Amino acid sequence: MTRPITLFTGQWADLPFEEVARLAGEWGFDGLEIACWGDHLDVWRAVEDDEYLQDRLDILKRNNLSVHAISNHLNGQAVCDDPIDERHQGIVSARVWGDGEPEGVRTRAAEELKMTARAAARLGVKTVTGFTGSAIWKTVAMFPPVPEGMIDRGYQDFADRWNPIIDVFDEVGVRFALEVHPSEIAYDYWTAHRTLEAIGHREGFGLNFDPSHFIWQDLDPAAFLYDFRDRIYHVHVKESVKQLDGRNGRLGSHLPWGDPRRGWDFVTAGHGDVPWERIFRMLNAIGYTGPTSVEWEDAGMDRLVGGPSALALVKSLAQITPPDAAFDSAFATK
Repeated sequence: MTRPITLFTGQWADLPFEEVARLAGEWGFDGLEIACWGDHLDVWRAVEDDEYLQDRLDILKRNNLSVHAISNHLNGQAVCDDPIDERHQGIVSARVWGDGEPEGVRTRAAEELKMTARAAARLGVKTVTGFTGSAIWKTVAMFPPVPEGMIDRGYQDFADRWNPIIDVFDEVGVRFALEVHPSEIAYDYWTAHRTLEAIGHREGFGLNFDPSHFIWQDLDPAAFLYDFRDRIYHVHVKESVKQLDGRNGRLGSHLPWGDPRRGWDFVTAGHGDVPWERIFRMLNAIGYTGPTSVEWEDAGMDRLVGGPSALALVKSLAQITPPDAAFDSAFATK
């Protein structure tokens, strides 16, 4: 089963887009999942400026790459988040931040996501990956005691803010894939179910599968793939490793990435605890034919080593394909 192997450019956005495309092409990636930050993609220019749009496409062509998805994780985070604070100023565009007034930031972030759908359509891309933010992630510890109505209002807030965004996605024929991730409205198995229910199981809203976030939560990524098989719109190849030794805690202890005192950390794909073979066999079983997008995050390995290393892993896993005939068909006597 052939699936394009792409590189997510989010962790490479400090480099010019032309340079990232050159590296990805030389390493042998099929295409890119282009981040809408750095100089990689300005969604407003992609919609309003034909020359700019053609320049992005020309860069891809020169490097024998295609674009299979675009990402607007950072601005998407501000659509539902509460509070909006200095953390958001550090990740959203200056256009979205504006004067920093929280509701204004949320409103401008929503407009940015609508424009992202239009930019994707102009690029010929069918999937936008990203975050939604969450008004209730702050309650995850469930103390002080959280009234049930507060959780209900959080999911309603998500639906109220994202239904108009998905209306635009539907208009232009593009789908949004939420990465199930801590700090989002969907961060595990049951919150993913509730999120899809909250938005009415709309076809325009699905999931970006990233198993690195399941491992430290002790969730089964292959089971998740099977149960949500009709909503897996995009796949990230990203890895995490557990380091729970009796002192290191699962919640990270406010320690930076790469600190050996953390209970878990991100590592280059193939160097952690993700059961990749089970996952790729399940992708075959559910008939997933979309991109497998390498997202490199590793505080202990240089990305110029980690990127090609992860690509080699995915190429080896791509060799796991169903046979043309059942293996036991040779036992038949007739």
